[in-house]
Amino acid sequence: MDFPASKSRVDWTALAFGVALSYLVFLVAMFVSGFWLRDAQGAIITNDFIDVFAAGTLANAGHAASAYDWEAHRAAEIAVAGHFFDGYYGWHYPPPFLFVASLLARLPYFVAFSFWIAVTLPLYAFAISRIANNRNAWLFALAFPAVLLNIYVGQNGLASAALIGATLLLMEDRPWLSGLCLGLLAYKPQFGILFPFVLLASGQWRVLASAGATVLAMMILSAFAFGTEAWTAFFHSIPHTTDMILAGGHAGWNKLQTIYGFVRWLGGSDHSAWIVQISVSLVLAAGVAFLWRSNLPFALKAAALCTAALLATPYAYIYDFPILAVSMAFLFRDRAFDRYEICVVAAAAALIAVFPWAGSPVALASTLLVASLITRRARKRGIDLLDVALQRG
Repeated sequence: MDFPASKSRVDWTALAFGVALSYLVFLVAMFVSGFWLRDAQGAIITNDFIDVFAAGTLANAGHAASAYDWEAHRAAEIAVAGHFFDGYYGWHYPPPFLFVASLLARLPYFVAFSFWIAVTLPLYAFAISRIANNRNAWLFALAFPAVLLNIYVGQNGLASAALIGATLLLMEDRPWLSGLCLGLLAYKPQFGILFPFVLLASGQWRVLASAGATVLAMMILSAFAFGTEAWTAFFHSIPHTTDMILAGGHAGWNKLQTIYGFVRWLGGSDHSAWIVQISVSLVLAAGVAFLWRSNLPFALKAAALCTAALLATPYAYIYDFPILAVSMAFLFRDRAFDRYEICVVAAAAALIAVFPWAGSPVALASTLLVASLITRRARKRGIDLLDVALQRG
């Protein structure tokens, strides 16, 4: 993203390239030294991707419903790894995502891991580039710290960001395709909470219809492919998953980068955390609906929705935060960053980068920083619009 030389002596493009290159060097070094993908003996190093591969293995064997049985799924993970390991990587996705898992599980494990990253990373970078409308934006997309975290564990945050970015980018000119992308995002339904409010408030009926048809089609196709038992098992697993991940804090409160997780990290009860989270989510729903009915630029509305989507869900981990890069890209599309905004964006990225050492929900602070930029612009733009209205009056 190009910044005027008069405002900054920093070559931001070169800096982004250097950061992205450092990620590559780090990954190669970790692989060669036996700390990424495989250990020194060639055995699989278990991480988040193994839950996808294990679920796909069960689905390909005709036991898709077993992916939602923690004991059966863990046994499949151990079988894939070829050795016992501590911990458990749960499969919490609805049955349509088994299409992806079953496809990946037909490949050798390391090939599947590489293929997943090779597909989702370019899609994410392309979406950011198109949104920001800048030839260097893909470098900044690759340099965003959450990208490295996704690649390292084989997570799906890059896919989520690409789908949300495409949904918003296509909404004005290609609503049916926009709705298709939104429907595909249903594999992570927690990030679609606010979209119905926005679509209804702004009268995006074709997007809403397309998204609904996509979700319905995926439900029907997955029921045929994997059996209705998979859907039954999925719905039966939701309370257990909620109890373990949210109420029980199975993964650790510092890893939940949400309002709910922050309250629990501070020592609050499950009940109080839900009260705060639901209250914030309702305020956000009303806020984005009002914003999307306003005359503010679409890019600013899109940035607000991306950021609010991360704040409205109780369930978001650090690997989900490429979505915040989508928000930043829409902010840049609206207007190039000034000096103050550059500092805030850099601070938000730095907070995500230090997550492995922070021991606290620092990415939530990143989201709030970006939200402050959106609020700042909306207030300024709102005053400008009021001035225009008064002058016309």
